[in-house]
Amino acid sequence: MSGVIPTPRELHPRKLVIDTDPGVDDAMAVLYAAAHPELELIGLTSVFGNVPVATATRNALWLGELAGRRIPVAEGAAAPRMQEIRPHPDFVHGVEGFGNLPPVEPAGRPDPRPAARFLCDLVSEHPGEITLCAIGPLTNLAAALELDPNLPGKVAVAVMGGAVTCAGNVNAEAEANIWNDPHAAAVVLAAGWPVTLVGLDVTTRVRCAPEELAGLARAAPVIGGFLNRAVQFYFEFHRAHHDFDGCHMHDPTAVVAITDPDLFETRTAPLEVALEGDAAGRTRFGPAGSGPTVEVCLGVDEAAVRARFLEVMATADARRDWAAGRGLA
Repeated sequence: MSGVIPTPRELHPRKLVIDTDPGVDDAMAVLYAAAHPELELIGLTSVFGNVPVATATRNALWLGELAGRRIPVAEGAAAPRMQEIRPHPDFVHGVEGFGNLPPVEPAGRPDPRPAARFLCDLVSEHPGEITLCAIGPLTNLAAALELDPNLPGKVAVAVMGGAVTCAGNVNAEAEANIWNDPHAAAVVLAAGWPVTLVGLDVTTRVRCAPEELAGLARAAPVIGGFLNRAVQFYFEFHRAHHDFDGCHMHDPTAVVAITDPDLFETRTAPLEVALEGDAAGRTRFGPAGSGPTVEVCLGVDEAAVRARFLEVMATADARRDWAAGRGLA
């Protein structure tokens, strides 16, 4: 716990499931969630995106083990719903997902259920208690909606995706997670459940510098040390393609938006997702009253988000040891 007397939110942590395609910044998000005293990370689901889905599953299993938690992992979609799969961005995250680090085989095996069924089952077991955080393409969530049309009434959703008022990161208009499966994104964003979209409008403003990750490695040598090694490749990508010394913190910002929503300014409105042609994956506000609304993050206290991430991650090794001491590992 993060103090002598646990806070109410530490005593009754929010249940969280992360849908992920790890990915360097996915690793930041998952390990932040596992270390956060006010979150109970009860499941991970894998999806294609930064890496092939089998690699994503392996990486998700290993992240849970690194965090010292028994976190079930269910493998999800290997390809988009209605289009050809796009090339995996190994120039951003490395072939194995964690920069230049070699793959590590996890000790555990994935849950036998497909990700969509796993998500529906977890939500049905804990209706109204779970936040589902999607930090990859939204294919698994769209499949879960098909399995359980009543899902929107049982769970809240946070999505790292979209570029509503800014430029994209795969082309002038589209963000990668939406672009990788725009048809799934259109279904998910119009489903009528409570959705917070944490897109490039805010995540490109939240950056971490090399010296901050180096400090994290000193504070938490096991988990912070892993992140510091993995992120070096990601730093090189940002130096070459974004002309700054550091990295964007896309995926962990989405988890911080769950734990610290007061650090964000939002607008609630319908969203439209372009499905075809050169505009595929574009996200823009739709006319008022044109459909279900989404809470879109448009402003952020970037310094506070970064500080919150570093504060929690500095305790990651201690939280790992705490979990092991209570038989949670």
